[in-house]
Amino acid sequence: LVRSVMIDKPAPIFALPAVPELGVPGFDTASLTGAVSVVNVFASWCVPCRAEHPLLLALRDVADIRLLGINQADTPENARAFLAELGNPYDAIGADADRRVSIDWGVYGVPETFIVDGAGIIRYKHVGPISPADVENVILPELEKARTPAAPAS
Repeated sequence: LVRSVMIDKPAPIFALPAVPELGVPGFDTASLTGAVSVVNVFASWCVPCRAEHPLLLALRDVADIRLLGINQADTPENARAFLAELGNPYDAIGADADRRVSIDWGVYGVPETFIVDGAGIIRYKHVGPISPADVENVILPELEKARTPAAPAS
């Protein structure tokens, strides 16, 4: 397992437009401050994204988080159909049609999921689909860690 170079670094500077006609806003770097956020990179054409999607819906209910989606290299029509079929767990979804923002986040493929603390610092990265065991054993504990302010350096 290779540790992401993004861990403990500020989220990249970006601004993503909304997916047209989806009814939720796009988002930007400033959206990642003030509370812990989970950023999930997904696409309608991604089979593992479909498999993890029910867990994202459930995570929203149990974890009291802001869940933000980066819709990678997708058409608006396909993104809307995917979410209409499976449900929309996201508070905001940014359309990353050219994958530039995903690249800035260090994304290699979809799905990938990040936990960002209230100061906008990336605290955890999960590569691949989230499993029920991942939620219980990794995601929920990492969310708790992200909610705990770091001790000041001495």
